[in-house]
Amino acid sequence: MNTVDETGKMQTARVPRRAGVSFASQWGAELRILLVAVLLAAYFQFANRDFLLSNASLVNLSQYIAPVAIIAFGEIMLMIGGDIDLSAGMVFAFAPFMMVFANDAGAPMWLALIAGLIAAALIGFVNGAVTVWLRLPSFVTTLGTLFLINGITLTVSRGTPAPTPGSPLFAAVMGAWGYSEILWTFAIAFAMHVLLRHTRWGLHTQAAGANPIGASEAGIHVNRLRLGNFILAAVLAGFTGILEAFRITSIDPQAGGNQIMFLAVAAAVIGGTPLTGGSGTIVGGLIGAAVLGILSDGFTLIGINAFTFNIILGAAILAAMIFNVHVGRIRRKGGR
Repeated sequence: MNTVDETGKMQTARVPRRAGVSFASQWGAELRILLVAVLLAAYFQFANRDFLLSNASLVNLSQYIAPVAIIAFGEIMLMIGGDIDLSAGMVFAFAPFMMVFANDAGAPMWLALIAGLIAAALIGFVNGAVTVWLRLPSFVTTLGTLFLINGITLTVSRGTPAPTPGSPLFAAVMGAWGYSEILWTFAIAFAMHVLLRHTRWGLHTQAAGANPIGASEAGIHVNRLRLGNFILAAVLAGFTGILEAFRITSIDPQAGGNQIMFLAVAAAVIGGTPLTGGSGTIVGGLIGAAVLGILSDGFTLIGINAFTFNIILGAAILAAMIFNVHVGRIRRKGGR
């Protein structure tokens, strides 16, 4: 993997795939959070035997994990570069309505779906352009577009839900079948993992997040990477909203919102992506979403209310951030 040192020169860093690096060293962070997920699942299975043995419970769990994880993948790419997208939950609601309008205008279903994704990409482009070229913090930019997109969605929909179009087969592939969303999640996770770990785009994103000035001086197009990752995050958020629209057979202008965006950020943080940027993994985000899903479904099955879930979630985010910061400091000291 190429990284950038403090002088701005490109250096060849050791990638985990090379000989001499153990599996545990390569996947240490993911293994730790996976162990937490397994222990939580074992506890809830012991407390309620239907937790993992009931098809309905497994479907509910997969349908909780899928949207959080897919949005988290986009947030991870941004967070590695030191950015964040607060408007993802509103793009989640906006893209399905654009798909419906395209379909109502006569476009075939597959083309209408692409139109919804293009609309999401345009929002990502605006977020990236304002952040990169006007040099606004991404927090401020996407906070503004959060309200802007929400207002547009409510205006064009008149605040009224719309039925999801499409044939039963198309709907089943896109989310109506119980496990289709989680299958999409695994496919996207694989593609995003390859993008982040095995392509120049992903490697340069990590280098730019760790040292943006040095990366820029080394010839990496940092602004282009940031802009592209904003577009990618918005497309993933819009695609998630489309999947959810087919799952529930209705498009709600109030769907998604800040709740799912913050859950996605929480999944990324719990999975090992620090808000300070420079590192992160797609697999970690997927496991982080699984931890949130296990906690949510487990608490529901054993009769604990949602308030307790929020307490545990807040504590988990704080613990994950403290752990990530201290591990980062230890690694930096060890590398000297």
